[in-house]
Amino acid sequence: MQAADPYLMRLARRVGEGLQKCLSPERRDVHRRFLLSRLMPDGGFAGREPGSDLYYTGFAVRGMAVLGGLDLDVAGRVAGYLKQQIRRQLTVIDLLSWLYSALVVQASGGEDILSDTAENWPDRLAEMLEAFRAADGGYRKTEEGAAGSMYHSFLVVLCYELIGRPLPQPRKLLQFVFDRQRDDGGFVEIAPMKRSGTNPTAAGAAILTILGGLDEQVREDVHAFLKEVRSAEGGFLANSRIPFADGLSTFTGLLTAQDLGFDDLYDRVQVEAFANSLEFPTGGFRGASWDEAADVEYTFYGLGILGLLHG
Repeated sequence: MQAADPYLMRLARRVGEGLQKCLSPERRDVHRRFLLSRLMPDGGFAGREPGSDLYYTGFAVRGMAVLGGLDLDVAGRVAGYLKQQIRRQLTVIDLLSWLYSALVVQASGGEDILSDTAENWPDRLAEMLEAFRAADGGYRKTEEGAAGSMYHSFLVVLCYELIGRPLPQPRKLLQFVFDRQRDDGGFVEIAPMKRSGTNPTAAGAAILTILGGLDEQVREDVHAFLKEVRSAEGGFLANSRIPFADGLSTFTGLLTAQDLGFDDLYDRVQVEAFANSLEFPTGGFRGASWDEAADVEYTFYGLGILGLLHG
């Protein structure tokens, strides 16, 4: 069912290998303990609010994966939570979180949750994904949404890779992505937006790369945009009007710069110093300099930045 080497699996290996080089066993363990502190009794992980959440479970599992994987006890508890969640009506984000977490549980020696589903489960999931398709060619957050979202379109592409199914009508999605490019060289999340953002630009560049639509002109455009959102702090800004860098934008900006061969756009020492400034000695990473607490999502981004720099 799973594609031979999906994007998310390649990224996890790349980050994990980098972390092996740059984090001592003690430093890895403190972040593992932080993630486990967010594990709830039902087997899911919490964000900043109490209670399990599938979105944060996905990021916690990704963080545990790049730190060396889930042990069998944790894998079993997460499996129990995932089996309960599949009965819900899931959004695109939840579908990807569920699917990736299930695959990591299996890869860690835990239960193969997917074996309990019908043989045509990948086809059923593909049908669910196509229900999110919008008239503009992109994919929406929910079935009721009117317009496609760059972020959710990227997530759908990742889902299709994980289930080993080709994306239907890829030209429509390519056109959607091209329609979201702006004069500053980047991409926007939704059509009415005028100013590009680092995260939708990263998503757009990744979609074009996966679908074979990234040409030299688009590469130059993306380079020009990312150059404008570099921060004096060493990271990347969410857009050119935001005055401070954050962990998410730095992770996606760095990943895009590396994937497209833009080594001139970042200084490894400065980016690492920025990532280290977001790290708590008690474990976990915060989102930006103004943030006062760590959470599992930004912990993955912090680990991701360090892993990419040393991968």
